[in-house]
Amino acid sequence: MAHGAIAFTDAMGFEQVDLLGFSIGSMVAQEIALIRPDGLRRVVLASSAPQGAADMHGWAPDVIAAVGGREPNPQGYLEVFFAHTDTSRQAGQEAAGRIFGRTENRDEPTNWQTRQAQYEAVTSWGIPNHALLQRVTGIDVPVFVANGDSDPMILPRYSHLLAGLLPDARIKIYPDSAHGFLFQYHASSPPTCSPSSGRPTDADDRTLRQRTWVLLTESPAGGWGIAGHVNTNADIAAAARASLA
Repeated sequence: MAHGAIAFTDAMGFEQVDLLGFSIGSMVAQEIALIRPDGLRRVVLASSAPQGAADMHGWAPDVIAAVGGREPNPQGYLEVFFAHTDTSRQAGQEAAGRIFGRTENRDEPTNWQTRQAQYEAVTSWGIPNHALLQRVTGIDVPVFVANGDSDPMILPRYSHLLAGLLPDARIKIYPDSAHGFLFQYHASSPPTCSPSSGRPTDADDRTLRQRTWVLLTESPAGGWGIAGHVNTNADIAAAARASLA
């Protein structure tokens, strides 16, 4: 998958990009940062973990029961992606409504084989291997690591572990949220990726609109709900092109 993403950026003519990887996309993003470091300016790893970390070999049984079935499960999505509080569940209901309530211009739904292949990739990443933890020390671009404080799919302790291994990283654990913290805090401004390198923060960086962001994520049927709207892959691509025009 990392080589496929690199081939995409090459085909688009992007010499450098800012990279955001979410969930399995964050694992792909780590590989891209190791394979093609000169193609990145900075990286955001959301709901992430380093390869080979202990006790990461597969999801917990309650997570599998909630989101591992053959058919999409809106209630299971809420159970895993949002914390068990009124505020987080409200945010989850709004996101689920945007995702599952869309009736037009929907992405093609994923099938069982696709979801099984994704889970196999995740479990392969989680095979315990302490030596593999050292691989991320080779990522020298600024990295922002983030997660929800109640994520049952990729526990926050793995985000702390990852940030501690990376040479130039900041970490933020978002309160009252879970695996889908990205969709609960979508309106929040992310902090700067690097506290130590002296590189510009987002607020000071006047070239931000000229930059290219590549987002690596898995999209449920119907697309993701972002900033109050359901966005399919085509929507996101069109918005990105309009922003960069």
